[in-house]
Amino acid sequence: MLEDGQRAKGRLQTISITGGLLRMAKALEQGDFVEVAFQTQSGPVRGMAEMLSPMRSAMEGALQPFRFIALGDDDHRNLRMVVDSVSDRSFLGIRSSQFPTRKTT
Repeated sequence: MLEDGQRAKGRLQTISITGGLLRMAKALEQGDFVEVAFQTQSGPVRGMAEMLSPMRSAMEGALQPFRFIALGDDDHRNLRMVVDSVSDRSFLGIRSSQFPTRKTT
């Protein structure tokens, strides 16, 4: 939801504790303040965000990064849980043998 009450839909592409990336049909202006809301397996997350400089995409629409500027305690907890869950799964899927070893002398 935009500052003026209008709604804009986007598809969440990436999320982190500090912000994320949306695929938007039409890019918003850098500096626009919006309410971002999405559902996670840990529960809903709703917060205020600032839109950052959009990146044009070869596919439909634009990729629009954002940064969170305000999250409630429950929203922050739900976001932290889902980000930690994804990080844990990614980390567990990496074997130490995939990384080169460095010899010290």
